[in-house]
Amino acid sequence: MKKTSTSAAAAELRSIANPAKAELLKKFFKTGKGEYAEEDNFLGVMVPEIRKVAKKYSAMPENDIESLLASPYNEERLTALIVMGKNYKNGDEAERERLFRLYVKNMSSVNNWNLVDLSAPYISGPHLENGGREFLHKLSRSNNLWERRIAIISCSHYIRNGDFADALKITATLMSDKHDLIHKACGWMLREIGKKDEGALDKFLKEWHTKMPRTMLRYAIERMPEPKRQAYLKGQG
Repeated sequence: MKKTSTSAAAAELRSIANPAKAELLKKFFKTGKGEYAEEDNFLGVMVPEIRKVAKKYSAMPENDIESLLASPYNEERLTALIVMGKNYKNGDEAERERLFRLYVKNMSSVNNWNLVDLSAPYISGPHLENGGREFLHKLSRSNNLWERRIAIISCSHYIRNGDFADALKITATLMSDKHDLIHKACGWMLREIGKKDEGALDKFLKEWHTKMPRTMLRYAIERMPEPKRQAYLKGQG
């Protein structure tokens, strides 16, 4: 039987580390001085490889998951989050509650956009589906960039199920946000709403399109027919 531990998972990730790729990832994820992920570190392991490691060590105990979440390496934290998301999906009510609490406890480790985007839709989103969504609205008012992104990206779970209310309300809350990563996230969620219900997106855009950041608008209308897209861009929607 294979040893299931943080040290084994971390050792495997480090055994396939690629310094050249790590340098590219540092640039891609903006780890330079003063950039949004200034303190993040990378091994140079790509997501398909991370998923293989996460699958192999999916039975690791929660204290090992928490240890991985404390890693300075993005890929190790991502491995832990992917394990949590998979276990949340397959777990019973008690395990889901434990995993959600573990997620909230370690939210400071969910501190890059890839970590948010590969965890919030699979942990915080589904956990709050039947109650407690005010927690996401509270996060949307946080001073922490990643907590605000968790708030809106969690809503992708509801959007998939045709429930747009929280995504629209949180987007409105974030309308004056200064960070491009929030503009992109909100625009992405609006675009997903449009895939489900173009009328719901149009209704929101008619109220907000002249007020929202340009990046948010561009993301939201990306899939629209060109004449309609141009109308929104010109403030004529």
